[in-house]
Order: sequence, then C-alpha cells, then structure tokens
Amino acid sequence: MKKWLLASAAILAVTGTARAESHAMEAKIGVILGFTGPIESLTPMMAGSAELALAEVNDSGKFLDGVTLVPVRADSTCTDAAAATAAAERLITTDGVIAIMGADCSGVTGAVLANVALPNGVPMISPSATSAGLSTVEDNGLFFRTAPSDMRQSEVMAEVLGERGISSVAVTYTNNDYGKGFADAFTAAFEASGGTITLAAPHEDGKGDYSAEVGALASAGGDVLVVLGYSDQGGKGMIRSALDSGAFDTFVLGDGMYSDALLTDLGTSIDGSFGTAPWAEGDGATAFGELAEAAGVNAESTYTRESYDAAALIALAMMKGGEASSASVAANVLDVANAPGEKILPGELGKALEILASGGDIDYVGATNVELIGPGEAAGTYRYYEVKDGKYETISFK
Repeated sequence: MKKWLLASAAILAVTGTARAESHAMEAKIGVILGFTGPIESLTPMMAGSAELALAEVNDSGKFLDGVTLVPVRADSTCTDAAAATAAAERLITTDGVIAIMGADCSGVTGAVLANVALPNGVPMISPSATSAGLSTVEDNGLFFRTAPSDMRQSEVMAEVLGERGISSVAVTYTNNDYGKGFADAFTAAFEASGGTITLAAPHEDGKGDYSAEVGALASAGGDVLVVLGYSDQGGKGMIRSALDSGAFDTFVLGDGMYSDALLTDLGTSIDGSFGTAPWAEGDGATAFGELAEAAGVNAESTYTRESYDAAALIALAMMKGGEASSASVAANVLDVANAPGEKILPGELGKALEILASGGDIDYVGATNVELIGPGEAAGTYRYYEVKDGKYETISFK
C-alpha cells in the first residue's frame, strides 16, 4: 500500500502523552460556530454532527497510517466579525488546526476567510454560510460550502409563494451581510415572477421592542410578512411583535428561522406560516438520521447534515492527498465530493478511506447529496414546510 506522508510539525501537533502506536499523531480540525448569539440553539447539533464524522473516521482505524482527527471548537458568535476573526486566529496560531469546519453565519464567515484563512492558507468548509456574495469572493481556492446559496433559496421561496397565490409581501431582514444579501436576492426573484414587495426593511438583532419596525411594514401592506432573520433573535422578535399588534398572522420563514426553539417559544401562534430550509431526502439522509440518533444528535435540526458532510469532506480530502495538511484539503475537496467514483453515504467513511488508500476514486454523496459545483458553491435541495399544530410538516422538496 502506498506510504502516506505525514504533515510537518508546523501544522500537526504531536501528543505530549504516551499513545498507542496506531494513534501516534493528531491533526486538529477547527469547528467554529456561533455557540453564543442568534443561532446558539442550532450550533450544538451542528458541532455534534461534524464531530460525529470525525469520530467515524478515527474509529475506522484507516486514516493516514494512524493520524487521529481532533476537533477544536471556537465561538464565531455568528454576528461579531472581530470576535470571530480572533477566535479563528487562535485556532490556527495557538491550536494549530489544519482546516476549519465553519464558520456559520455569512458575515463572520467572510471575515474569517479574508482575515485569517487566506493569509494562513487554511481551507474552510462552511455548512451554513449561504450569502450569494460568497460565491464570488476572493478565496484562492480555500473556501467551500455544503449548503446552497441564498440565490437558489430565493428562487424556491418565490416559487412557493406563486404556488400559494400570494402576490404581495412585506420583507424584514436582519441587518447584516446574510440578511441584506438574502433580501436583495429574494426581491429580485419575487419581482421577476410578477410579485410585489411592499417594503423591504432591516431589523437589528438583540432589541427588546420591534413595534416601530412592524408598524412600518404593516402600513406598507402585504399578504404575508417574509422574515429573513434568526430564530433566536430579531427574527423571532419581529414575529412576536407582529402577532401582538395583529399586523400579520402568517409568516414566510427563511432558513435562519428554522429551529425547534422557535416553535417552543411561539407554538401554534404561527400555524399556517411556512418556509424553506436546505434539506435532503434519500439514502444518504436516512443513513445520517440513523447515525445521528444513535449518537444522541438531533438530525432534524437545521444544518446538521451539512455539518457532517463538511467535516467528512475535510477528512476524505486529506486522505485523497495522502497527508494531513491544509494544502491537501484544498487541493482534493472537489475530487472527493464529485463524480467519478464509488458513491459514499454516511456511515461508509471507513470504506471510502480504503478506496482512497488503494488509489481509487470516490463520489461523496453524504447526508445532503453533495455536489460542489464551483468555487464556494454547492448544489442542493430545500425542504418546503408548513407549521401545523405547532409542528413543522414537510410539504415537498424543491
């Protein structure tokens, strides 16, 4: 079998304690997500899913002649670019991570990429940064994502509204890169389909009172209120204020609004509301669900599947390149993610490692039917759902 090369001491940390020979070295992978902030109810499951993939690789005993993958968590906050940059810098300079699974929200992801990943040559695979602007950002071949962009989601949302016969909407969006980019893309898609935007207005996260924002949107009119925000912060606040004032009773929810926490807080009061979230169906999704359930991870939480896939791709790219290095990840992600090759589902990472070790090719299907279609861009499908009796009910996949 081909002798796989180990990375240099500059990028791999040798353990300071005695370890079994088969686990003589560690390769650290950063897991940077908003463990505090507006999506903090989602990130524990996202991190758990990513770490599930890394554990699967380690447990196989087939990774790079005994290199152990070690996840190192850091808090992106989702919204504070300076804090996210500092956290990513620590991951690289102090912890010595080779690659980053993350970040999560689009604004902090862009900041980490520009200020930390690019200068240090460290690749990133985000499971949830969906801003269309990240499709064309300067990345030197270091940025990838497993979730499709908001450009595609906007088209799906416009299609859903058309199917429901809704032709006039008001839009509120969180005032950051994600929200503004999403609102612009949705406006273009909805108007192109013949719809009317009565008003598209931002809201700030963390406020206690959103009555003024809701009042302006209500005055503009619209059949429903489209909410492109975060379920743990301003998006939820806007909905609560709209319900309290009677301004709107039906809401269209972007991906950042999908969470169990939203239903826990608002329950049946948002029955009839509907939305979209990146999702998948098929053998890969089923396999992931079984793995996650066995590990105590809520597979139905948003971006869990994408997080598992992002971490798996990092490991498989290193295996394809024959070394645990940043360069190996960046150079081989697209090769292991796409055809040709044997299709690989969740739970089959050990099998994938064997194929790669023998010089074969794999086509990683993963939990989300992975297909990376260019720099910083992924194909994908969306779950179109409705809230009924205080629960999410799938209408279809698009």
